[in-house]
Amino acid sequence: MTEPAYFGAALPGGVSSRRIEGVNGLSLHLLEAGEPGRPTLVLLHGFPELAWSWRKVAPALAQAGYHVVAPDQRGYGGTTGWDGRYDGDLGSFRQLSLAQDVLELVFALGLSEVRAVIGHDFGSSVAAHCALVRPDVFRAVVMMSAPFGGTPAPTVPRGGGRDLGPALAACAPPRKHYQWYFSGPEADADMRGAPQGVHAFLRAYYHAKSADWAANRPHRLAGWSADQLALLPDYYVMPLEATMPEAVAPFMPTAAEIAACGWLTDADLAVYARAFGATGFQGGLNWYRCVTSGLVGRDLRLFAGRRIEVPAMFIAGAADWGVYQSPGAFEAMQTSACADFRGAHLVDGAGHWVQQEAPGAVVEAVLTFLADQ
Repeated sequence: MTEPAYFGAALPGGVSSRRIEGVNGLSLHLLEAGEPGRPTLVLLHGFPELAWSWRKVAPALAQAGYHVVAPDQRGYGGTTGWDGRYDGDLGSFRQLSLAQDVLELVFALGLSEVRAVIGHDFGSSVAAHCALVRPDVFRAVVMMSAPFGGTPAPTVPRGGGRDLGPALAACAPPRKHYQWYFSGPEADADMRGAPQGVHAFLRAYYHAKSADWAANRPHRLAGWSADQLALLPDYYVMPLEATMPEAVAPFMPTAAEIAACGWLTDADLAVYARAFGATGFQGGLNWYRCVTSGLVGRDLRLFAGRRIEVPAMFIAGAADWGVYQSPGAFEAMQTSACADFRGAHLVDGAGHWVQQEAPGAVVEAVLTFLADQ
C-alpha cells in the first residue's frame, strides 16, 4: 500500500512511502526511491530522527542509479509492533535485534544482498553490526557521525562505557552523561512533556548539535574520564539537575536564525514533532538502555577479535562532537575495527546532522566510495 504523505508532509519528488508486514515481528514503514532491481542501498536513521532525515539524500542516490530504502527503525515513526514501555521487552532493542530487523527487511524485499548499508548516529552502530555479522548480505558500509570502535579483544570483556555518574556529579558545575539520563525512567516524559513543546524542544536540540551553533568546536578527548567528558557541550554532558529540554533551552535559535535555517525548515521539523508527539521517545531511548546496561557489549563478546571485512567509510560534519564523544573510537575505526577502511570525511560547514546539513557532500562521498569498489 502506498501512503501519499508522511506525518502530514508531502514526500519529496521520486520518494514513495509503504509498509511491509512481518519484518521480525514489525509492521515496518519505509521511504523508498529508485527502481527495484537496481543495486540497493539501505539508509538507517539515528536519534531523535526518522526515515525523513534522508529526504534530501535518497532522491539524489536514486537519480544516480540506486534503489534506496530508508525504514523507520524499531521504536520510531510509522513502524509499529514494538514494545514502547520502559519496563517492556528491552532485549528487542539490542543491536543484534536491530540488525536482524534490517536483515529481514532485505529478505522481505526479495533480495539476497544489498550494495551498501548506510547509517547515521545510532543508525551507524546498527549499520556496523549489519556489516560485521552478515558481510555476505551487506557488501559495504558507510558509518556517519558515530564511529564504530570495534569488538573487544578476545580476552577482554567489554560492556557499555563505564558509568562516571559520581565523578561527573562531583565536577564544578555538577554534570551527568546524556546516555545515562536517556536510560532513566523520566527521560521520555521529560521530552514528550517539554515545557516549550516538542517542536521547540527539537528545534533547540537540532540547532545545538549543528554547525549553526558556533560554539561547536570538537576535538579529541584524552580518555574516558570525568574531567575529559566535562569538556563536552551540555547536550552530551548535561547539568546534573536538568532535563534534556532544560539543557538545550539556552541554545534555542532566534526567529531570524530559524527563518534562515534552510537545512531544517519549520515544515521539516514539524514532521519530527508530529511523529514523536504521537509515539513518544521511549522506543529510541531503549536503544541507549541496551548500551548502558551492558547488553550491547555482552553481545559483541561473541565477535571478539572480528573486524568489519567489507569496504567501509566514515562521514561526519567537521563541527560534530559525535566524532569524538567516545574517546578512541574514531581512531580505532580507522586502524583496527575495519579491515578495508576507505577514508574518513569530515564535511566543513556541517555538524551532527550531516546528511541534512550538507546532503550534496554526503551524496558525493557515498557515490565516490561505491564507484571505487
